[in-house]
Amino acid sequence: MNPLPGPGLYVHFPWCVKKCPYCDFNSHPLAGALDENGYLEALAEDFAANAGDLRFATAFLGGGTPSLFSAAAIRALLDRVRPRLAEGAEITMEANPGAVERGAFGAYWQAGVNRLSIGAQSFSGAMLARLGRIHGPEEIERAVAEARAGGFENINLDVMYGLPEQSPDEALADLERAVALDPDHLSWYQLTIEPKTAFAVRPPPIPDEGAIAAMEQAGRALLANAGYRRYEVSAYARPGAECRHNLGYWTFGDYLGIGAGAAGKRRRDGETVRTSKPRQPRLYLDSPGTAMEAPVPSRELPGEFMMNALRLVEGVERQAFTDRCGLPWSSVAPIWVRTTAYGLTEPNRIRATAFGLRHLDRLVQFFL
Repeated sequence: MNPLPGPGLYVHFPWCVKKCPYCDFNSHPLAGALDENGYLEALAEDFAANAGDLRFATAFLGGGTPSLFSAAAIRALLDRVRPRLAEGAEITMEANPGAVERGAFGAYWQAGVNRLSIGAQSFSGAMLARLGRIHGPEEIERAVAEARAGGFENINLDVMYGLPEQSPDEALADLERAVALDPDHLSWYQLTIEPKTAFAVRPPPIPDEGAIAAMEQAGRALLANAGYRRYEVSAYARPGAECRHNLGYWTFGDYLGIGAGAAGKRRRDGETVRTSKPRQPRLYLDSPGTAMEAPVPSRELPGEFMMNALRLVEGVERQAFTDRCGLPWSSVAPIWVRTTAYGLTEPNRIRATAFGLRHLDRLVQFFL
């Protein structure tokens, strides 16, 4: 993972067809017609005002549901930012199987998107209904087939486990269906009940710790046998198909966030600055070029860095800590000695042991 990934561009699309009960992202059910042109103009103003001299190694169109926007709108956006994208930049777009017209994937490919992330979540109709999804299992399979036919050679599937009333066998069956579609990348992660979501208000019956452990053990073995390497806590890839944009986050790299509710981070003039945008689309559209800035105190940087870097199975070199935070290794060395003594980290590399990965929340607490 050297050299460290370059800066990334994140573009947020805040609308979706329906708010899922587990979702805590900045998403708003679409009411009425979608003003594509108005939002594109706001994004262009935002980008022009805040991109500075950055040249972006990756771009990620997330949401919400970016695939609610037409391929023509996505092309117009990418045409605006393309002069600032590095040659061969990874350009990812999230898509939900229930929010794309049949045959549209080829148009997104032609618009310039070269990596697709499809929100499958489950291949069980009953589970999808419990999650409030607007698609069925057959639409996932059709979406992958149409994406391949449309030109996409780099496809991620999002799949969750630990779903309401899900058994280990059902979780494994979901993963088997996903692997059968031969995606290049799988994001396989546990359902968590986040505050201020519908599931937090009315918690569903989720599997116990023993069932979750059984799902994880069997699922990781299945993925390994299918040729997927686990390179981050919940990310698995074929060789060379790791998500470069997310690697930027996990190595505490710089990124510009544009769009309603988008966040960003940049190392500037010796300090790390986080930026944010109004979450409500109406407020964002009133002043899209304005970014709220908040310097990150030096004492908080070790915790923020480790919260990300320790998620990587192979970790990073120690020098990455100084490069990303502007702090000497000696500022965290005493803590590192303790975590290594506890068997949580390796002595000569910023890397969690297998035991440390299983207790990652506890490990990160040492640095917060």
